[in-house]
Amino acid sequence: MASSNSLYDHDFFAWSNQQAALLRAGKLSQADIENIAGEIESMGKSEKRELLSRLTVLMMHLLKWQFQKAKRTTSWELTIDEQRIQLALHLADNPSLKSELPQTVHDAYRLAILGARRQTRLTASAFPAICPYSLAEMMDNAFWPD
Repeated sequence: MASSNSLYDHDFFAWSNQQAALLRAGKLSQADIENIAGEIESMGKSEKRELLSRLTVLMMHLLKWQFQKAKRTTSWELTIDEQRIQLALHLADNPSLKSELPQTVHDAYRLAILGARRQTRLTASAFPAICPYSLAEMMDNAFWPD
């Protein structure tokens, strides 16, 4: 059998199955603890990136909804609805991410402005410098900025 590091570098699927079997068997001394820890940290970062991504899409569509009233579409409305549901589910699955929300909202808004500018062709000055929506508003199905 190939060494753990060799498997980790060349066949991640085989490595992950091998490490799971070792952990389940209680063979911690044979497990690739350093890479396992790194993968667990990476999983946590992935959850945070999903939060950022979903907030960015939601805010971008809220901005487009508010600042391009004449071009509103059912597609934008459905995207807003979907992101609200996906965010609620994601936060329910990862409640500790709520502590990351203030910074993530700030970061997502910066990205949302770029996306909204790209899609609307409006200038940066057309949008508020700081996020004009509270998290409660963004998550409220009845909230549609005008």
